[in-house]
Amino acid sequence: MKFISTRGQAPELSFEDAMLSGLARDGGLYVPSEWPQMSHDDIAALAGLSYEDAAFRIMKPFVGDTYSDDEFRGIIKRAYAGFRHPARVPLVQIGPNDFLLELHHGPTLAFKDVAMQLIGQMFETTLKKRGERVTIVGATSGDTGSAAIEAFQGLESVDVIILYPHGRVSEVQRRQMSTPTASNVHALAMDGDFDDCQARLKDMFNDFDFRDRVKLAGVNSINWARVMAQVVYFFTSAVSLGGPHRKISFTVPTGNFGDIFAAYVAKRMGLPIDRLVIATNQNDILHRTLQGGAHEKQGVTPSISPSMDIQVSSNFERLMFDLYDREGSAVQQLMDALQDNGTFELSQGALAKLTAEFDSGRCSEDETSATIKDMLESTGELLCPHSAVAVNVARAQRGDSAVPMVALATAHAAKFPDAVEDATGIRPDLPPHMADLFDRDERITRVPNDLEALKAVILERSRI
Repeated sequence: MKFISTRGQAPELSFEDAMLSGLARDGGLYVPSEWPQMSHDDIAALAGLSYEDAAFRIMKPFVGDTYSDDEFRGIIKRAYAGFRHPARVPLVQIGPNDFLLELHHGPTLAFKDVAMQLIGQMFETTLKKRGERVTIVGATSGDTGSAAIEAFQGLESVDVIILYPHGRVSEVQRRQMSTPTASNVHALAMDGDFDDCQARLKDMFNDFDFRDRVKLAGVNSINWARVMAQVVYFFTSAVSLGGPHRKISFTVPTGNFGDIFAAYVAKRMGLPIDRLVIATNQNDILHRTLQGGAHEKQGVTPSISPSMDIQVSSNFERLMFDLYDREGSAVQQLMDALQDNGTFELSQGALAKLTAEFDSGRCSEDETSATIKDMLESTGELLCPHSAVAVNVARAQRGDSAVPMVALATAHAAKFPDAVEDATGIRPDLPPHMADLFDRDERITRVPNDLEALKAVILERSRI
């Protein structure tokens, strides 16, 4: 399996090199040169397997011979050993044919753990074999950073530096990033919003002298391995509900388009998905794009679902590559227009393909709070605001009642206690392994939204 850039100007890479590179040198994102296929029988054979065994079968075509079978099985086993549910990502029924896919049983209580724990093990295995070390720099709207720090803390081959928007993450999210004591992990509170953090990260990757000097690597959802790991739970949940013998629909709360793109990949691989529904909060650039084809930034408005407070959805570029028949030059033109003018317009053909594959809905702040309250009263489930956005939009987009609808529950309610308490009057407790989070000392470096200042801090913290 080879990996190519969405902008068409970077060389093809192996899985291993694409994983370590993160962003392509032409500014694009890596995708497989072709989508691997799983037959009806292949998918049916996933029934009854452990999550780890299913993950091995689903991801093996992407990884190829990067690792031996035994090596890859060991990586997967170590990645999910710390999850606090034997099913890893269990389904919970919330209606006659409606379900939650709980993705928050990992060590930092968010869906990012599913991919990040795997990437941590893959990086460590690869770098040890190569005798190399790297500097991982990531941008986060809240959950990616804590998941990365948890996955990589204490590892010899890696330094991890996370940028997060100062004052725009929950206190739990911030403390998960700022309280680890390992000397190889660092949290930088940057002035601005998540889009600013993401822009400075891309600036660093596009400064090739700096990139090579610190051996820069990325674990944001720009990294293909993140998407690959998320593909797995769409297969496992669908099979648990009768796939591939029946179709399943999914509603995914998203800002950066990574998780919903993983569902699209599963569909391209052969999983019979009926509908893919994009659920947005008030920062609804993806929903607006589906309504008329104009992809236009309108500024970020802080919300009670902060991990979705995004206007530059990086992974949408991967979808555009398919919408434009894998013409990298077309993607480059659109991304240049977004950077220069803050907007681009999809062609009629691309928009038709987009709306054929996806539906969408928007959930307001009041609707999010009302859904948290209603779900607690009607089912006993206590949702985080992001999961509530998914449930609200799933109800509005329900469609055929005979088709199971799975809404993704992406984080534990205790990560957003203020929003949950405002909605329900109940302040969710952190689980026992995090009970002392608010007693731990924090280590935070405040940094300006300035590329040169950031590079100076990273040079100081990196051990390369």
